[in-house]
Amino acid sequence: MSFPYPTSDADACANVDAARRAMRDQALKARQALSGEARADLNERLVGHLDGLLVRLTPAVLGFCWPYRAEPDLRACVTRWLAQGGARIAALPVVIDKGQAMAFRPWTPDCAMKPDRHGIPHPVAGEFVVPDVVLVPLNAFDAEGFRLGYGGGYFDRTLARMQPLAVGVGFELGRVASVLPQPHDIAMDWIVTEAGVARPQPRHTPADQPRNSR
Repeated sequence: MSFPYPTSDADACANVDAARRAMRDQALKARQALSGEARADLNERLVGHLDGLLVRLTPAVLGFCWPYRAEPDLRACVTRWLAQGGARIAALPVVIDKGQAMAFRPWTPDCAMKPDRHGIPHPVAGEFVVPDVVLVPLNAFDAEGFRLGYGGGYFDRTLARMQPLAVGVGFELGRVASVLPQPHDIAMDWIVTEAGVARPQPRHTPADQPRNSR
């Protein structure tokens, strides 16, 4: 993908924004084009790797996301994790308001749910909790651990505020050479796809990006 040589900082920013939108759109279209059978196969392989990583990370409070726009479905994995016993809490994000960090409410398979402004279900009741591990959905992503979400910045603000261990979860079809990370982008601590588990080794960190030391 190429763009005209920028003549100003504004042109350069516009080119980067356009490239990031194109990567996001391509990853979404490829994922949503998968057949149900193909997606289920990729999901099963991904979850098999994720099961093992959760054993290794031993979270007490695990944040995850309801599947949206053909994202990996982690509900069965999280349900198994909860069933292993002990003081375990699974939690789903709640959008508080545009431009704000999200909050997390405890989730169980039988809890009452309602859709948010985007149509994504979340628990209707419960005190907010702070996850120590969050499973973050990936659209486009790169080997350095940087990701593209949907452009609203919700996860960037949430991760910057809560500082959990961030585990990016997505399909290999979203992998790109670079998402052209910006100063607000936060790299994942782990990446899990159907191909396996990887610990990103960023070659650089965007300016002013908070980094989790774990």
